[in-house]
Amino acid sequence: MVERETFFGSDRRYRLFTAVKYFTYALLCVNVYLFLQEELSALQHTFTHGVAPAQLIQVFAATIDTAAWVVLLLLFELETSVLDDSRIRGGVRLSLHGIRGVCYVAIVYAFTGYYAELVTLYQNSALATGDACSLLGQPWSVLVDLDEYVPLDAGNCAGLGAELYRIDGFDILADAGQLFDAQLLAWTDLINSGAWILVVVVLEIEVRMQLRGGLSERAMQVNKYVKFALYFTLFAAAAYWGVAGDFLDFWDAALWLFAFIFIELNVFEWQYETRVGEGVEGASATA
Repeated sequence: MVERETFFGSDRRYRLFTAVKYFTYALLCVNVYLFLQEELSALQHTFTHGVAPAQLIQVFAATIDTAAWVVLLLLFELETSVLDDSRIRGGVRLSLHGIRGVCYVAIVYAFTGYYAELVTLYQNSALATGDACSLLGQPWSVLVDLDEYVPLDAGNCAGLGAELYRIDGFDILADAGQLFDAQLLAWTDLINSGAWILVVVVLEIEVRMQLRGGLSERAMQVNKYVKFALYFTLFAAAAYWGVAGDFLDFWDAALWLFAFIFIELNVFEWQYETRVGEGVEGASATA
C-alpha cells in the first residue's frame, strides 16, 4: 500500500501522532474528575454553611476551568484536524463558534474564581495565641496547601509555627509559612489562567486567518514570538508546581502543554495541506 505524504512524513507516523494525541485528550478528561474530587474535599472545610451562587466559581474554579478547556480543545481539534475546510461553513461554523463562545465565558469566569481565591488568602487576621494546640476542641481546619485542608488535632497542632493566621470568614488557620506558600500557588493559578486565555486568543486569530486564507508569513512570525512568550510562562508555572510538590496541578499543566503541542502541529499540518493543495491547483491551472 502506498502511503500518502503528510507534514509528519507518512501515514504511519500520522496514525501514531493521532493515537498519542487522543490518549492525551482522554487523560485531560480524567483530570476534570480529579479536580472535582479535590474541590469537593476542600469544600468540607471552607463554605461549611452553604455556598451562594456567586461563590460557586471560587469553589469549583479548577473544575469549571478544566472542563471548559477540554471542550475548547476538542473544538480546536475539529477545526484544525477532523473537519475539512469546506465543511466549516454556515450552520456548522455558527455552532462551533457558539459553543466556543460559551467556553470562553466559562474560562474567563474561572479566571475570576482564581482571583477571588487569591484575594481570600490575603484577607486574614493574626491570631492572639501562638500555640495552635490551645485551640483544640474548636472546629478549626488547618491550611496544608492551596485547596487542601485537614482538621486541627493533637497530631498536627504542635507542628504549626508560632505566627498563626485565620482566613477571614472561615474557621481556617495557617502559620506564616503555609499561608505564604498558598498565596504563591494562588498567584501561579491566576497567572497560568491568564496566560492560557491569551494563548487561545492568539490561536483563535490564527485559525480564523487560516480559514480566510489570510495567514501570511509575517503574521505567522509575529504569532510565533507571542506564543513563545506565553508558553514560556506556562512552562514556568508547571515547573513551579513541580518544585512546590503540587502534583495534580503539575500533571495537569504538563498534559495541557502536551495537548497544545498537538494543536499547534494540527495547525502546521493544516497549513501544509493548504500549501500543497494550492500548489496542485496552480500546477493544474498552468497545465
